[in-house]
Amino acid sequence: MVFLEGIDHQDPELQNQFYEATDMRFYTEEGAIAEGLDEARSYRFLSDKMSELLGGEADVRISTSIPQRIWINPPQDPSVWISIPITGLSEVNISPLTIYLLVIGVLSVAGAWIFVRVMNKPLRALQHAAIAVGRGNFPKPLKEQGSTEMIEVTIAFNQMSKGIKQLEDDRTLLTAGISHDLRTPLTRIRLATEMLPEDQDWIKEGIVHDIEDMNDIIDQFIDYVRKDRQEEREDADLNDIIREAVQARNIEEHHNIQLDLAELPVIKLRRIAIKRVLDNLMENAFRYGSSDIEITSDYDKKAKSVSFSIRDFGKGIPEEQIEKLFQPFTQGDEARGSMGSGLGLAIIKRIVDLHYGSIALGNHQEGGLVAQVTIPVK
Repeated sequence: MVFLEGIDHQDPELQNQFYEATDMRFYTEEGAIAEGLDEARSYRFLSDKMSELLGGEADVRISTSIPQRIWINPPQDPSVWISIPITGLSEVNISPLTIYLLVIGVLSVAGAWIFVRVMNKPLRALQHAAIAVGRGNFPKPLKEQGSTEMIEVTIAFNQMSKGIKQLEDDRTLLTAGISHDLRTPLTRIRLATEMLPEDQDWIKEGIVHDIEDMNDIIDQFIDYVRKDRQEEREDADLNDIIREAVQARNIEEHHNIQLDLAELPVIKLRRIAIKRVLDNLMENAFRYGSSDIEITSDYDKKAKSVSFSIRDFGKGIPEEQIEKLFQPFTQGDEARGSMGSGLGLAIIKRIVDLHYGSIALGNHQEGGLVAQVTIPVK
């Protein structure tokens, strides 16, 4: 039975109960117009869907005024309009147009976010590759993707990376060849010195000493271009490596090493390379600083990094010379004397760079020089 407002029903109490339970109203066309039907907006999509459900031509409209209602003109009785309240939307005072605008805004933001991520992906890959090349690692050629300008930049970077790698390989081959060619005459000279008479031992000792120095310099040249890239990373405790390096040094007379090691996590390291860093820094501390040195280790949980420092008790180095010490063939001559080829700290810096770490030198406030190496946990 259809309940029409303005028309008395045979059971008014039942009619009122229906209205209170559903909040639905049934109007004649004149009554619906009086209640704001003309101000409602017709929606073709909703009308088509309702027509399919009711089995005939239906008209669905949504009012734009408050309180909002859905108006339905069913095919069973075109003279009747059914009014259904949109309770949820009315309570928050949101119109359908506002909903559409919100949806469009959300979709626009999401689309822009996806577009930016797609555009930034090759930029991030280029950034990581540039950092790797700067540290001496040469990644595979980057995939050419993104905008036309991004593709051109990627092509240029790949060509640059390939050229730098070729220069590195040529330098390594050249150094290895020169080293090999130099060792042969040095070996012959040393054999010749063994044939000198006993009354010329002083000459023999001087020549042998010079040959050993030259061999050490050649080894440093090879170490500098090799950079320990062949060694694989492995799980290791930095404190264990420190103890091994110190144990090897303790057999030397007049050398005293004091340890102050904190508890450290196990991290990925090139064990032999890090040991070479320790050996080189300890050698510098003993040679240019003092016979007593101090080695400490630390774990920074906030920065997620481990570190160790080696301090001597010598004269230190003038501040203006410290930054230059990491350059190849540079020595702190004025402050600490000169020996070797000046490649020691440059080799150390390359090894530390391979671990994405950092090395810093500084004068201790109580005297002496401190070398600190920091390596990220990951």
